[in-house]
Amino acid sequence: MGKYFLRRLLLIIPTLFGVILINFTIVQFAPGGPIEQIIAKATMGQMSTTSAISGGGDSGMSSQAMEQNAATQNPATYGLDPELIADLEKQFGFDKPVHERFFSMLKNYLRLDFGTSYFQDRPVVELVVERMPVSISLGLWSLLLIYGISIPLGIAKSTRDGTRFDFWTSTVIFVGYAIPGFILAILLIVVFAGGNYFDLFPLRGLHAENASELPLWDWWVDYFWHLALPIASLTIGGFATLTMLTKNSFLEEISKQFVLTAQAKGLTETRVLYGHVFRNAMLIIIAGFPAAFVGILFTGSVLIEVIFSLDGMGLLSYEALLKRDYPILFGTVFCFTLIGLVMHLVGDIVYTLVDPRIDFESRD
Repeated sequence: MGKYFLRRLLLIIPTLFGVILINFTIVQFAPGGPIEQIIAKATMGQMSTTSAISGGGDSGMSSQAMEQNAATQNPATYGLDPELIADLEKQFGFDKPVHERFFSMLKNYLRLDFGTSYFQDRPVVELVVERMPVSISLGLWSLLLIYGISIPLGIAKSTRDGTRFDFWTSTVIFVGYAIPGFILAILLIVVFAGGNYFDLFPLRGLHAENASELPLWDWWVDYFWHLALPIASLTIGGFATLTMLTKNSFLEEISKQFVLTAQAKGLTETRVLYGHVFRNAMLIIIAGFPAAFVGILFTGSVLIEVIFSLDGMGLLSYEALLKRDYPILFGTVFCFTLIGLVMHLVGDIVYTLVDPRIDFESRD
């Protein structure tokens, strides 16, 4: 078993290298880099000034169209000095060959140096450390809530299979599953966060402005009060899959021969369910926790962070993508990939802890 996990650890290195290489290559062909955006904004400002002086000849062109048009033009056309463009390329490191930039980036990554943000002028590591607790808060509390409700509900549905309780709970969770999280988030804002009806919950951030002055209990109350709507948006749609997985897993175990033997010995239903069925049925559910955490942390929370203006990793990556802030973009991809690979390895370890009969070495 130790050899298997050692190989998995060693495989993390080439996997990270491949992910970074693919993303770096894609970015090289993507239009609208940081220099192009700076040029576009500079030339758009000159075009707006010229338009105002000439009586608004370009007034029918939208600002976005002006920016795109400016980015495709020769910088000298609008009076930008070629030396200025060369200085920008040197500042962002684009004066070096592509392969040299890539291997220089890898060398820095070995020292966990992700560079400095182009537009925020702060180290990427500092930004990631600052934003990570927000994303972890969303992912961890949402997942604990999903597991805490779905597992008891799935067990109850398995023992009441085919009853009205089973039918109506299935209807409710599948309706929730059918509503996209970002749509639900907008609905909750409209209804409960100062939209058209009630103003009960805050709309931005994880704390009030005076949170540092609050007593410890009030600090935690304020923290969860700010998290209420984002967590609700993430969790309501997540009940269906885990609940039905729990139900089906328990139904499969209940129908096995060892359960019939235990019942024939006169054991109570509770003793059979939690003493014999529970461990086997919960294997796939518990072992899937690390992968589920990665999924809800780095995919499901991106839109939620944007909608609720939460300064987490999702919002940081989204803003970096819009601005073509490559150090942040590559740094967050590296962190996401590394955490995802480690959590999948943790998932395999959990498998062996829950059921020692599992031996990954035997598959070889």
